[in-house]
Amino acid sequence: MAATITLRLLNNSAQMEVEMGSTLMEVLCRARFERPYPILAARVNNEYKELGYRIYKPAEVEFFDVRHFEGYRVYQRTLSFVMQRASYELFPNRKLRIRHTLGNGFYAEYDDGKGITAEQALELKVRMSELVAADIPLRREKHLATEVAAEYAEYDFDDRIELLNTRPRLYRTVNYLGDMPGYFYGALAPSTGCVAHFDLAPYYNGFYVAIPARNNPDGGVTTAIHHDKMFEIFHEYQQWIDIMGVPTVGDLNRRVMEGDASELIKIAEAFHENKIAAIARSVAEANAERGVRMVLISGPSSSGKTTFSKRLGVQLRVLGLDPVLIALDDYFVDRDKTPLDESGKPDFEALEAIDLATLNDHLRRLTAGESVEIPRYDFISGRRQWHEKPLQLTDRSILILEGIHALNPALTPGIADGQKFKIYISCFTSVAMDNFSRIPTTDNRLLRRTIRDNATRGHNALRTLSMWPMVRRGEERHIFPYQENANVMFNSSLFYEISVLRAIAEPVLREVPNTEVEYAEVRRLLKFLDNFVPISPEEIPPTSLLREFIGGSSFKY
Repeated sequence: MAATITLRLLNNSAQMEVEMGSTLMEVLCRARFERPYPILAARVNNEYKELGYRIYKPAEVEFFDVRHFEGYRVYQRTLSFVMQRASYELFPNRKLRIRHTLGNGFYAEYDDGKGITAEQALELKVRMSELVAADIPLRREKHLATEVAAEYAEYDFDDRIELLNTRPRLYRTVNYLGDMPGYFYGALAPSTGCVAHFDLAPYYNGFYVAIPARNNPDGGVTTAIHHDKMFEIFHEYQQWIDIMGVPTVGDLNRRVMEGDASELIKIAEAFHENKIAAIARSVAEANAERGVRMVLISGPSSSGKTTFSKRLGVQLRVLGLDPVLIALDDYFVDRDKTPLDESGKPDFEALEAIDLATLNDHLRRLTAGESVEIPRYDFISGRRQWHEKPLQLTDRSILILEGIHALNPALTPGIADGQKFKIYISCFTSVAMDNFSRIPTTDNRLLRRTIRDNATRGHNALRTLSMWPMVRRGEERHIFPYQENANVMFNSSLFYEISVLRAIAEPVLREVPNTEVEYAEVRRLLKFLDNFVPISPEEIPPTSLLREFIGGSSFKY
């Protein structure tokens, strides 16, 4: 008689006895709970697992679909694998790259620069639909690294071979769609049939693949894109990354191993400085031409808004202006007065978490030439304090207001739109794991925030990770809808930074015990970081935007 183990199924609070070695798919087939969408993967004892995973010990199991944050990533990865296979079958002599995510989907193009016709796009979409309809099982296997490299070579996956060579292991995990190998740092769906909803259309010099929204899977898909400014920033930075010769992690690792880390840091920082100086010139021109006195800077959590504001202020001083910086975070209401979300938890991302009345009163008085005592929020105590020195604007002053709600018109209703210069900043990660595995910008920002919160806000990694879903929901509601209102956008990512963040983030993440739900994210992030050859932060200048998160900045916060 086969040995059995007990599973606790969190989806319906039931217990099940299953044979030791059963796959999650076999467990799912026996489980009885509502499944409005295809189950994509599961969390087993607080680790994300594919449905082909075999269970050999008692466990808590929670299955999830596309509405789960990890489920959405599973959907994206799986669909990109389907696209990879379809493209290789149709255009075997053209190398395809997913350049970046955009809206509810991703943008891809071919390396030959020839673009894609409407007929070719339709042909690709039809072939992808055929692969989805065939419901082909996806497999995950382990093989000798030398064997994996040989398989990659057959498909001209030199980007993946580079990653293998720079992070040597005896054995490597490989995903398979039919006989095509692939690598994805995270779970895939059990079969191609799980990603039936998508659309594809030519866009710019490539094409855009759209998928359903995570929070509204039944809302359909659309290839109509309304992120033109963001796309321009992505594309400009991607071109620069290609010129630098570090489009993938394998390329970056090789340069680091060759001793080029110092040079890469200098070039990346110079690129940032050049961009900030150009934005400062645009602000000065707006001030001279239409009397702009206020700069509004918005962006999601851990984009580097504070350091960007300070560096922009330095460049404005070079141009003869007098910048005055105000952080929206300093206008948080006291923590016990923070509004609650629909689940009854404090919603720090809501506009109402800002003391709008006091903020607008101060802005009115400042622009009228009055002297104003402004607050300073203490994140440790959760209460407002007050600066000893009041602020007062002069004829040369430019008021810089930074915070996640800065581009929301409801924040500053009393100031005419023509009197505002609006900047959107985010960490648009451009270095990819390989040509088909993008690094989510949210992962980059989460690493930044975890490190910063641990060092300056008294939050351990567990607290930061537990708050992250709420932060993400707040961004979707309160930040992203207004990003295209910006006059200019700035990419705060530094292509070398995850190599630096690795050594700092790993010990902080490892403090999270495996008894916590958030441990699943910890395991995923640690596996992700393991792909990077570390870079010492010693040569990062004290004015670097990255110093806001790792410490050692020459700016005062």
